Amino acid sequence: MLSFDNVELYYDHVYALKGVSIDLMEGETVALIGANGAGKSSILRAITGLRKIKSGTISYLGDRIDGRPAAEIVKRGIAMVPEGRRVFPLMSVKDNLLMGAFTRTDKQGIEQTLDSVLTRFPRLKERFTQQASTLSGGEQQMMVIGRALMAKPKLLLLDEPSLGIAPKLVQDIARAIVAISRDEGVSVLLVEQNSRMALSISNRAYALSTGQVVLSGNSKDLMHDDRIKAAYLGGEL
Repeated sequence: MLSFDNVELYYDHVYALKGVSIDLMEGETVALIGANGAGKSSILRAITGLRKIKSGTISYLGDRIDGRPAAEIVKRGIAMVPEGRRVFPLMSVKDNLLMGAFTRTDKQGIEQTLDSVLTRFPRLKERFTQQASTLSGGEQQMMVIGRALMAKPKLLLLDEPSLGIAPKLVQDIARAIVAISRDEGVSVLLVEQNSRMALSISNRAYALSTGQVVLSGNSKDLMHDDRIKAAYLGGEL
């Protein structure tokens, strides 16, 4: 579904990605783990067209998308949940969600997707008319995931969804990610510093360090890999 092949990306003259290759199959959840500055978010920015790559190729469903405008990439079926939630604070929950459907013109379909999002996140239904700024961090995270789902994506990119969220709500977010992939057939590329959570809900994973892939494989296997344990999981499980 997604091929990210030998990509290099620079910020000014400093490289963020150096020869990075990853792939994702339809229906998969793939995790990108690593410390701050490892290059995880840069991969998402490159996929969505927010950052131009210096070399390499990015293909989606068989077509090259590197160099395409971000708006076109959204229309092709890729949606991103950015780090830090990025809500419209003075707008209602309803209007925040509807912003995710700005590329769609099928009114009936939009209403059906909205109902589906509210069913998946019942807290949003309870707070439907409230300003987004009045929601807790976890509720805002549910809302921005819902906003991305309003675009009816085939591929959902999640950038640090557990960041700044209460532990109990992290579990709720993790369960929602699993359910979205399972129930709606949406493929997921998950960037997450909470490596334990990321590995527990993904099929495969890539570990990055200083802009390069240093380990990859089946998530269950990586969970018990001594190198992953030492670097990202704080020792024995």
